[in-house]
Parts: sequence; C-alpha cells; structure tokens
Amino acid sequence: MRLTAVSCLIGMILAGSPAWAQQGQEIKPPVSVPDAPAAVVPQTPAVATDVPVPGESALNRADVEAWLDGFMPYALKRGDIAGSVVVVVKDGQVLLQKGYGYADVASRKPVDPDKTLFRPGSVSKLLTWTAVMQLVEQGKLNLDEDINKYLDFTVPARDGKPVTLRQAMTHTTGMEETARALIANDQKGFLDLETYLKHWVPTRIYDPGTTPSYSNYATALAGYVVQRVSGQSFDDYIDQHIFKPLDMQHSSFRQPLPKNLQALMSSGYSQASEGKAKSYEIVNPAPAGSLASTGADMAKFMIAHLNNGAYGDARILSEATARQMHDTTLTILPPLNRMALGFYEANINGHRSVAHAGDTQWFHTDLHLFPDDGVGLYISVNSGGKEGAAHVVRNELFHEFADRYLPGPNAEGKVDEATAKQHAAQIAGRYDNSRRSEDGFVAIAYLLGQTTVVANEDGTITVPDLLGANGAPKKWREVAPYVWRDLDSSDRIAAKLVDGKVVRFSTDPISPFMVFDRTPWYRSGGLFLPILAIGLGALLLTVLAWPISALVRRHYKVAYKLTGADATWHKRIRLASLAVVVALGGAVAMAIAMLSSLDMLSPANDKWVHLLRLLNLVVLPLAAVVGLANAWHVLRSGRRWPAKLWSVVLALSMLGLLWFGIAQNIVGYGANY
Repeated sequence: MRLTAVSCLIGMILAGSPAWAQQGQEIKPPVSVPDAPAAVVPQTPAVATDVPVPGESALNRADVEAWLDGFMPYALKRGDIAGSVVVVVKDGQVLLQKGYGYADVASRKPVDPDKTLFRPGSVSKLLTWTAVMQLVEQGKLNLDEDINKYLDFTVPARDGKPVTLRQAMTHTTGMEETARALIANDQKGFLDLETYLKHWVPTRIYDPGTTPSYSNYATALAGYVVQRVSGQSFDDYIDQHIFKPLDMQHSSFRQPLPKNLQALMSSGYSQASEGKAKSYEIVNPAPAGSLASTGADMAKFMIAHLNNGAYGDARILSEATARQMHDTTLTILPPLNRMALGFYEANINGHRSVAHAGDTQWFHTDLHLFPDDGVGLYISVNSGGKEGAAHVVRNELFHEFADRYLPGPNAEGKVDEATAKQHAAQIAGRYDNSRRSEDGFVAIAYLLGQTTVVANEDGTITVPDLLGANGAPKKWREVAPYVWRDLDSSDRIAAKLVDGKVVRFSTDPISPFMVFDRTPWYRSGGLFLPILAIGLGALLLTVLAWPISALVRRHYKVAYKLTGADATWHKRIRLASLAVVVALGGAVAMAIAMLSSLDMLSPANDKWVHLLRLLNLVVLPLAAVVGLANAWHVLRSGRRWPAKLWSVVLALSMLGLLWFGIAQNIVGYGANY
C-alpha cells in the first residue's frame, strides 16, 4: 500500500510496509514532550520484571509506558496523525495496551485500546492464513495441491504448473498486481468475494515459487477456499473458529460493520488537521484486508501465536502447526529476510521476528512477534499523516523498541574501496518492482514507478525511492560482497548475480514479498517516457498550429497556399494528430487518475476504460498509416525541407506512440487491471 506517488498508491494499499514510502520529517521525541491526549484503560497484570542486561532497558510495564508516553504523543502531533493504539505483550500476557490521540477529531473522542476499532489492513491476512492452517491441520486442505481442486472456477496453470496454497501464502503464485475494485469508499462499491474473484484471474507473469510478488488476489482466493471447504461463509468461519476461541468480541471482517460495533469504530483521516473524517472503507478482497479490530483483541491474537496456538484454555492451532507457520521459510535472496507461511521475517538485532504490516487509505498498522523472546508489538494509526508520516512513525517505533528492549549486533563488515566501487557500478541502473501489472490497463503507472540505483563516488549506493525517517534517500555501504547496509539502521540490500551481472536486488523489510528485477531495454521508462513525451509533444504542436496558422493568415489576409494533394494530406495529418492526442492523451490521463484516487478504480469506470482502449485500438494504427503515407507524399512533393523534415518527425512519432500503446496495454479491449 512506501512509494513513488503515482505508481505506488496501489502498492501501499493492503500491503506490508515497503521502505520507500517512508517520507516525512524526523520523528523522535525531544527531552520535553508536549501535551497530547491519551486514553489509558486498566491493564492486565504484567509479568514479573526480568533483571535487565547492562545497557538494555527492562522490558516491563513501567519502562514501556514511560518510553511510549515520550515517543507517541510527539510523533502523532509532529506527523499530523489523529490517533493510535499500541500494544505490547510478553510471556503470554498483556504488558501494556494504550491509546494515544483521538478516535474522532471533531468530538475529541480519545482512543480506547479495549473498545476503539482500527482497520489493520493486510494484517488481516494473518487471520486468513491461520484459518487455512486450521483446515490443513484437519486434513481438509493440502498446501501443495492444485488450488483448483478446492474451487468452482479455474485458475490457469503457467507452463503446466498450477497455483498452490503454499505459493499463495508465500506470495509466489506469479500473479501480476490487481487494482480494480480494490477499495471502495462507500457501500455502493461493495462486491461479494465470489464476484470479485471471478471477474478476472490475474495473469501469472512469473514462474511459481521463483519471484515474490505480493498479491491481495491470491490471499482473497485462499479465503474463498476456506469458505468452500468449510461450508461456511468466510465471515462466519472467522467468527466461530478464531474470534470466538480467542474472545475477540470487538473484531469483524464484515462490511459494513455489525451495528453493535459501528459506534466503536475509529474515524479515518488523511491528516488530523483536516478534521474531516473519511467514510468506512470497503475492501473487496475481504480476506486480504477487511478486518476491523481493537488493540486489545489483536493482543489476544498475538498471544495465541506466541504461545504456538494456545490462548488460555483455548487453542486455535496445534503447537506443530503454529511452529510450521512461523518457521517454514522460503529463501529467495539471501541473506535478506524471508517469507514464512503467511508471516514474513523482520529479524532485527540478532532477534528473530515474524511480522506483517497493513495499509488501507487511512489506517496504517504493524504487527511484530519475537517468538524466541515471547514478545509482541502492535501499532495502528488512523491517519496517513503529513508526507506519509504514518509509515515513519510505525517503522521508527519498531526499530526504537528493538534497540531499547531487544538490542544486539547488526550486520558488520566491509569490502575494499576498489571492490565497493566496482560492485556499486554493477548494481546501478533501472529496475522493475516485481509487484506490478503487465497485462492490465494501468501498466503505465508501473512504468512511471521504475526504481533506479545510483552508484556514489565513495563506493556507497543510493536508491532514490528508499527514504529514511528524515525524508532523504538512505546511503548504503557494502558490508559483504553484494550486500549493503543502511548507514543509519540495520536494513540491508542484497543483489543476485547471473553470469557476473546484477539481475535482481531487494531490501529489508520488503524482501520477503517484493524484489526488483533489472529492467530490459524494451520495457524501460528511459525509452518509453521520451517516446510518449516527444511523440505527444510533436502531435500537439501540429494540432495547435492548425488554429494559430489560420488566425495568422486571417489577420494578415494571406491565402492558404497548399492545393490539391498537398492540401489534402496536410489536413489528414492534422486530423490524425488531433485524434491521437485525444485518444492516447485521454487514456494516459485516465490511467494516472486511477492511480491517484481509489474512487477511479471503481467498476463504475469500466465503461470509460473499454471506450478508451477501443478508441486507441482504432486510432493509433490508422494514425500510424496516415503518418507514413503523409511522409511518403511530402518527401516526394515540391514542398520545402522544413515540411519534409516535420513529416518524418510526425510519422516516427505516430509509430512510436503505436508501440507505446501496445506495450502499455492501452490498445485493446477489456477493463482488467
């Protein structure tokens, strides 16, 4: 849902917490903390305090509360975030759960960790995967079986290899990104799960098991499998088999929320200072992100997983199955963090952590479990904040928490200066995010969002999209061959070499579910964006020259000098130029608008997508023919050399724009994206 503005709005929604959306100012509290509202509810008794290691703060309620009271109020105020809930669990008990700021700005209603519901976005997936593993445990599902065995429609194989639930849980189905109907801003945009899934099965653009590509569709598909195999609706299954045994009385996947929970729901905001609450978001791939829950309820879910499936006298998974979820990892790009079964690794300071993050438009959440330490950390905020501050706050909270209570060594080491410069030069270049669309209408957005790696003179590298808490690009120093570490944190970049060339890289914390592959020349924004800009620019100049030249002739009473075939082709090329500017310019504008506002991703706009694609299917090839024919005529005519040169420019522009339209899926038919 960490992103370049146009291409990655979708990447942000319901996603983990990619580092490249960490924008905004430094958010670390000063010594003196300004006042901010906080709602505190009586806590579950904390466990006995361990004796702290020298240099390590004691992980007890008093210390955690004092630290959070210093961090959170300032962070929210500085980031223009309305409210937040933070939960820390340890050794099977709630150590601290506390609300900060407001659940509703207008009424100044404080956040109550026991009763205020937040939307944890893709953290919802952990409950879906827990449900899947319950059915695996019962022998009703097999993680490595063709998923079509459990469906009433077909998910096509790729090169004879079917989709499996294991691939879905590790985001390696190979499916391209989907955006249509992802989130609606009101109930009118609601699609039931079956309708959403059957509209279109995304193309599998990677071989299964080889490339992590985060997929909300694949998770929703798994939720549909739960529904079909259990014989219950997905909502009913989660209610009975997860919420009930964990006593999660203030949680629901249902949309809209049940009436008894609606008054408890936190409002969502773009920024707190705007003051205007947003409507309740409708997440159509519901198993991937429609959960609403309180901090207290999420504490119970964390405790159950930290206790390997047990919560009090209840059990949602056997110990063996819970360990299987946490410990079964898929290595794609060592030594970076790996994907487990539903969880992903977020190891830090030598401590093992399994985690998940989530984003809707307005709510932003992180859940971290430290299984070997018996510790869990959960934060959810109800605003995006100023310049993406929500991502900075939750990322800094995790790192500061780990550094304070779970310290340990970071990856150290170095390579010699000459080697560092050589390797930096090797990784430099343009890359595609594996989480992208190739067949969909909005493929242009991913073209605009290609990532670059820059080699610096001192042997470090910079990725302009990977920002630190201060909003500036991070600098990465090589600590081992083709492994770089952020100068200011424990995050790493690692690269994959094939035949001595860097073909892929990724970075903590997104490496479990996204990688960056070297962009081939024929898909490079460095090629296509100039084609688009120069081509449309040339045609637009031709179109604008039409009325301007007419007005100039009229003003000076000069006759139109072209006659016969010259006049005919002059008019044809102007009409063709106008048609391309309208058709292709309209499609590009539509695609960009769709990535700038989730409202534009509504199925209600399918008719415009159909129309624009069909229009370009007709206009771009015909215009290219007209452009070539015009150039042929003008070059053979007696017209002056500027006219001949411009005819060639227009012909090349129209051919280039035809290639652009085909490559970016603008030419065609259908509203799948």
